[in-house]
Amino acid sequence: MPVCTNTPSRFLGCDVGRAEIVVFDSCDGTTRSIANRPDALAAFAAGLEPDGLVICEATGGYEDALLAALATAGRPAHRADARKVKAFIRSFGTLGKSDALDARALARYGAERHASLTRWSASDPARERLQVLVRTRGELVAQRVACTNRLKAPGVAPVETMLKALLICLAEQIAAIEDAIDQIRRDVPAIAKAAKALRSIAGIGPATAAALIALMPELGSIGRRQAAALAGLAPHPNQSGASDAYRRTRGGRTEIKRILFLPALAAARHDPAMSSAYQALIKRQKKPIVAIVAIMRRIIVVANARLRDAKY
Repeated sequence: MPVCTNTPSRFLGCDVGRAEIVVFDSCDGTTRSIANRPDALAAFAAGLEPDGLVICEATGGYEDALLAALATAGRPAHRADARKVKAFIRSFGTLGKSDALDARALARYGAERHASLTRWSASDPARERLQVLVRTRGELVAQRVACTNRLKAPGVAPVETMLKALLICLAEQIAAIEDAIDQIRRDVPAIAKAAKALRSIAGIGPATAAALIALMPELGSIGRRQAAALAGLAPHPNQSGASDAYRRTRGGRTEIKRILFLPALAAARHDPAMSSAYQALIKRQKKPIVAIVAIMRRIIVVANARLRDAKY
């Protein structure tokens, strides 16, 4: 997504809710509400100046209609990270919270940081479908694991039949989703090419490849350090004065860390290069989990490079 260096003349903070959106306008300092419906949002977007900037938070998908209306009207927008906005609000010592206050804070956030904020752009529809399928598959797999564990627990007899029926249903739905993912891979050449490049990496199978394509669309267009940080696999320094404390990975997309854990285990055991790197870390007295995270980081860096090369 591009970053615009031109200074917008107007900032509109939008606190998005399921039914309505509260809008704060930096030009006149007014706050108003608009219905979160396509017709109302289209009228709102059409009435904005092209040199303004709309800032909203990621709100479980309720912001999608607003962003789509703005994109159709050609109006720039930024979808902010809720954690960054929350920290920004706290920096002013603000204790109160309301939709109007949040909208005002979003406008101020845009006014102060607009030069470094990426402008939102619509993603590829095929990748959006793939993302929905991948996330739904992950949720169903988690439910299957929970049901399987419940069947092994004591005192399960009264619900055993129901849990077994649920497991059969979950297995059928997971298989159907996997078929739909395979269909997208067959129908979309770009996704098929990316999946092939990812599957050439040790430990990455069809499910992991699809998840990386869906959940990290930036792969192949960013640097290796950015890729590691975005995946939540970059060790951040924790140093103060003479103290240099233990570095920990944090931030990023935690779902990517979960996805890469098993591939990293497989690569550490069966791929010569990855296994050698893993054993070298163990010999340096690194904890096994630290060594595995290092392998996960190597995998995401290699994945970023393979996808970058596959584009040329």
